[in-house]
Parts: sequence; structure tokens; C-alpha cells
Amino acid sequence: MRMRVAESVLVLVDLQERLLPAIHEGAAVLEEAIWLTEVAQALGVPILATEHCPHRIGVTAPALREHLAHAGIVAKQHFSAVAEGALLAAPAGDRVQWVVAGTEAHVCVQQTVLDLLAAGREVFVVEEAVGSRKPRDKALALTRMAQNGAEIVSREMVAFEWLARADTSEFRDVLRRFIRLALP
Repeated sequence: MRMRVAESVLVLVDLQERLLPAIHEGAAVLEEAIWLTEVAQALGVPILATEHCPHRIGVTAPALREHLAHAGIVAKQHFSAVAEGALLAAPAGDRVQWVVAGTEAHVCVQQTVLDLLAAGREVFVVEEAVGSRKPRDKALALTRMAQNGAEIVSREMVAFEWLARADTSEFRDVLRRFIRLALP
């Protein structure tokens, strides 16, 4: 199955300021999430974000939060962002395709993905935009999510599938701003 703009929502799981320094290559994971957020915004894909126990772990990292509308942020106590019901009830929560980024891959991301799959959603996990404290935990989580039906994708796979074609102004804009590929 291919990702389509009209059916997709981007969900950013727990990219929180106090958690990111503990994540292996956390700064890179955050950069990838910001890139995905900007591409989603350029193409009109709705964005949701979660914050796990924000009173203890802090809010979404400021570099990412500045790109998010306040209404698109869901606080949660469960590891799965689906468990409390607010995520699927949020605007765009009824969309079929969920593109997922965030932390920790083997905890909140994985449990969210498994619950989204159980709820009948198509789930795409962006490999370079998820992270865990230990690389092994991330690798195991990606394998488990794939074995349960999630598709593991790259950020460019997301962008190019959302674009679908090259003869549009959106394509030229995304190519210039995000892919940075100069063509004659």
C-alpha cells in the first residue's frame, strides 16, 4: 500500500525535551521529526503529537513544538497513545494511514503502533525518525512492529509517496526546500 496525502496523518510520539538527551542520536531523531513535520505542513497533511506525563518529562522539544498547533498535542499517561482514546478522537484521528515518528521506539512508539494496527489503521514507521536509549531496543522494536503489520519506511519514501507525481508546484517546492536536489 502507498501513503496518500488525503488519507494520512503524521503522529509524533513523545519527542519531549527531557527525554531526548537520553535517546541514542536523539538530536538526529528530532531533526528528522522536524523535517517530516515541515513536509507534512507543506502538503497539508494533519499532524498530531503526544506528550507522555508532561508534568514529569516536560513538553515537546521547543524546536519541534514551534511547528505545532497547540490543539494537535495530546497529553497521555499510558505508554500507548491510543489507550486513553484522545488520539483517535483528535482532529484527523479518523484517518486510515498513520505515519509515525518519536520515542521510545520500543515503548510508547511500539505500543501506539500495535494499538493503531489493532484499530484497523495502516501504519508507517519512519526508521530514522524513531529512537530509543539503546540501539538494540530500537532494532527489536522495528522488527516487531514490521512483523505485526507496520511498514518501516524512510523519510524520503514518505515525501515522495505523498507527492505522487513530479509535475506539480508542490513537488518543486518540496524538492527545493527539503530534498535539496538541484535539477536542470
